[in-house]
Amino acid sequence: MPTRRQYSPLDHLFGTLDQAVRTVFGPPAVTERPNPAAGEQSGPLSEAERREAMRLMRVNHTGEICAQALYQGQALTARLSEVRGQMERAAAEEYDHLDWCERRVQALGGHTSVLNPLFYAASFTIGALAGRAGDRWSLGFVAETEHQVVRHLDSHLERLPAQDTESRAIVGQMKVDEHRHAEHALAAGGAKLPLPVRLAMRMTAKVMTGTTYWI
Repeated sequence: MPTRRQYSPLDHLFGTLDQAVRTVFGPPAVTERPNPAAGEQSGPLSEAERREAMRLMRVNHTGEICAQALYQGQALTARLSEVRGQMERAAAEEYDHLDWCERRVQALGGHTSVLNPLFYAASFTIGALAGRAGDRWSLGFVAETEHQVVRHLDSHLERLPAQDTESRAIVGQMKVDEHRHAEHALAAGGAKLPLPVRLAMRMTAKVMTGTTYWI
């Protein structure tokens, strides 16, 4: 029987660099899941509604850039192979989100944020540090991140035009996936983060959403 290849630290480093390039500059390695917007036909949008929907989906796209970076940073420094595998599986689904959001931004006549490389680098660093803190805290970080993302997506569902059923379908499926990622992280032994850390995460998220909405 053929032996399974053992990857060296250098292999993992080059793999991480490849993931970074795919995430920020594309194309992402998506799964075979269908785009939730494929079966939808949005109604007519006014110019103001189109701009608002485009900006919200751009924020969501950058959020997925950050999620990829967090997962890849944590996978690189995770101590248990089971935890590393869980991070990589979640990252694969986040790639779907990334692709869906980018396609919707373009369909709405917009562009993704020029700040994405900066946010990727910052999020990757945070993820790697979380992984170094230990798998229990790393999983807790994932759970808290995903819970905050679910609340953020809820706010977008309130703000998106009712007739923009394509954007709403994408955001709705993202919300389901993010909630599942959070529950899996807690079930795997994730610890609840201290309040100051959770507050700092919320402030960081506000900076990201506030800038990418416009840029």
